[in-house]
Amino acid sequence: MQQLRQDITLLSGIGQLSTTLMGTGLFMIPAIAAGIAGHLSLWAWLILFVAICPIALTFAALGKRYPNAGGTAYFVRQAFSPRLERAVAWLFVSVIPVGVPPAIALAAGFLQPVLPAPLDAPLIAQTLTVALLIGVNLAGSKSSGRLQTLIALSIFTLVAAFFWVGDIGSKDLVMPALNASSLWPIGAALGVMFWCFVGIEAFAHMGEEFKNPQRDFPLAILVGCFVAGATYWACSAVILKFGAYGSPHFDSASIPWLSDKLFGRQMASVISVIGFLACFASINLYTQSLARMVWAQARDYRPKSALARLSSRGVPATATWIVGLVLLVFCGVRELSGLDLELFLKLANGIFVLVYLLAMFAAFKLLNGLAKVLASIALILCTAVFICLGWSMLYALGIFTLLAVPWKKETKSPQQSFDEQ
Repeated sequence: MQQLRQDITLLSGIGQLSTTLMGTGLFMIPAIAAGIAGHLSLWAWLILFVAICPIALTFAALGKRYPNAGGTAYFVRQAFSPRLERAVAWLFVSVIPVGVPPAIALAAGFLQPVLPAPLDAPLIAQTLTVALLIGVNLAGSKSSGRLQTLIALSIFTLVAAFFWVGDIGSKDLVMPALNASSLWPIGAALGVMFWCFVGIEAFAHMGEEFKNPQRDFPLAILVGCFVAGATYWACSAVILKFGAYGSPHFDSASIPWLSDKLFGRQMASVISVIGFLACFASINLYTQSLARMVWAQARDYRPKSALARLSSRGVPATATWIVGLVLLVFCGVRELSGLDLELFLKLANGIFVLVYLLAMFAAFKLLNGLAKVLASIALILCTAVFICLGWSMLYALGIFTLLAVPWKKETKSPQQSFDEQ
């Protein structure tokens, strides 16, 4: 049976997760959260980081014990059954038409200003983005990890430059006083900010490719979450000081506006490139994860199919091409139909949170001791967030129910039969 190459180091793992968590969020969420809660958003970031710790630690414990390209689907198989594993696998894959195309559109929006006139159309920019995604993924996880580490460094440099040139001092970092009236705006901001930490479930698919998964995978999750959280908090402090929030314009343009104010118009192209790379990094990990999910299912249930083969670089090439082509089709559908971007994001968020919730259910059954306690806390947190999703929760539940129904007699995979021996 073919196995993925173990090329990911601790440093590249931290780079991949931190850039994925920041990705598109850094250019939108701090300004949106500040518009909701003002300076109280600084408290909201700290609360969110504390709340995400049990979830991150639970994923770390699962990945350390069960490093597998199947990610959450594999955890669910170990805890429950192959039928539920397949339901979770295809639930995650179902995010392709609704979740990734909007992110590609946002990345292409940063790319358009630096493209020459014949190529600066939205659909062409999105096609180029998808082509770059396929190329980077076919190059292998080692090359992808190096690229995302460089992107992470560029993001940190940008935020550090804002801090330095913006003369952020101790008075700008003073936490506002809390009272009873603070609870509502902080809670409302948290509902938006949670999506900054969507991405851990995708990173779980990379556990099998770590050189030392038992040691480095948990550390990569913990350090990556800390780095992303600290960067979000620092960026929020800059946005609050200069008042780059409070209007729809700032929701997606706070970083370019700050760049113009602090560095002048000559930095516009640099910001466009960094914005594109940050968005690209987030999409890149999801593309890798989706391809590996398809490959893992083929490896376990159709081991002789083309989908189960690896390239000379140890990459699921056929699965990567299929994911890329499906992305391209749905990017075209979204662009030509003119459907609301927010609608796609809400549908995707429902799927992501349900995947988190199912992972926590699996962890509660599989783990013991302190890890089980953390899984219990994470399960409660994910349940609360899932309920708060409203109607988009129903979309995710509907897809999962259709996938989980035993439409035909259960059959055991070769891997399942091997595991029982």
